[in-house]
Amino acid sequence: MSFSPARAVLWALATPALLAAQTPAAASPAASAPSYRGFTPGRPYQEFATRARELAGGDALRCNTSRQTAQLMECGVMIRDPKDSARFYLSAYVLEGRIAMVSFTDSGGPRLVEWARRDLTTRLGPPKRRERSMLEWSSGRHVARLNWRGAGQARWISITLRDDEVMDRIARYVNRSRKGTP
Repeated sequence: MSFSPARAVLWALATPALLAAQTPAAASPAASAPSYRGFTPGRPYQEFATRARELAGGDALRCNTSRQTAQLMECGVMIRDPKDSARFYLSAYVLEGRIAMVSFTDSGGPRLVEWARRDLTTRLGPPKRRERSMLEWSSGRHVARLNWRGAGQARWISITLRDDEVMDRIARYVNRSRKGTP
């Protein structure tokens, strides 16, 4: 088959369009996981451990492996963020080497809840009220929650970040009921 100059020009113009039509469409970007103080659920354990040790000062990061499987681990340490001196007890559930859930807990007076709500709203945008004493921010299968409880002037808060894609894999490690056991 011979190409005339006009046919060569048409071929040159049509080739990129034909190639583009054969290229699969790019997947829509995954919803980004909420991050708080440098911790993000769904990220590798090593990233979590490095950041936790940076903020722990002299405290040691302690991790306990599940008795049923080495694929599940719980870790915790007291941290202080040098940016604003906020102190938290940091804990995380690690599943198959990924952070399934990370939690920051603290206690204080009534202003603690308002401080945490403002801090999270600044970082994550407006929340949705899920129930009494709970605010939630979500992005796809990633969730951030602020829970609080109080008695008198005391308040306890928990800021929890969760990656439901990682959490779904825990079913592989849950004991199934044995025959004859309800």
